[in-house]
Amino acid sequence: MVLYSFYIFDRHTECIYSRRWTPRPASSSSKTTRPQSGSSITSNGDGGPTAGRRGMSHADDEKLIFGLVFSLRNMVQKLGGEDDLFLAYRTGEYKLHYYETPTRMKFVMLTDTKQNHLRNYLHQIWANLYVEFVVKNPLAPVEHPGGIGVANEMFEKGLDAFIVAVLPA
Repeated sequence: MVLYSFYIFDRHTECIYSRRWTPRPASSSSKTTRPQSGSSITSNGDGGPTAGRRGMSHADDEKLIFGLVFSLRNMVQKLGGEDDLFLAYRTGEYKLHYYETPTRMKFVMLTDTKQNHLRNYLHQIWANLYVEFVVKNPLAPVEHPGGIGVANEMFEKGLDAFIVAVLPA
């Protein structure tokens, strides 16, 4: 399995932890699945549709991931009712796995498309790593502005060990 990235969002919609393992695959420029009109390519004046994507920062990626999760979760609840859950989302290049805790913390993992649902693994990361090393840490703040307190050494080592031990390579 290829693991691309992992994000934790707090109940205030702020990304309090993010980590990338390998970059997401870029679309091949030699293969175009849909023709692009000239007006849409040059309408914003940035030199093409991919020029803006290449210049995006890590913070912009975090905002886009949260916006996608927020929108899809709301759509699933409106179409299916309060009992239906948003578990995963698959595109041609990646699969987004989602777990929301009772305290409205959101755990998001991006993997390759062949991976089955990782909801149970995200729950284990929350229960066994986040709660143990972040929530129960007396030195960590209750709120985590900018991720202060989340990115501690024990949490990161535990996450690395969990990824290597549980998720197949």
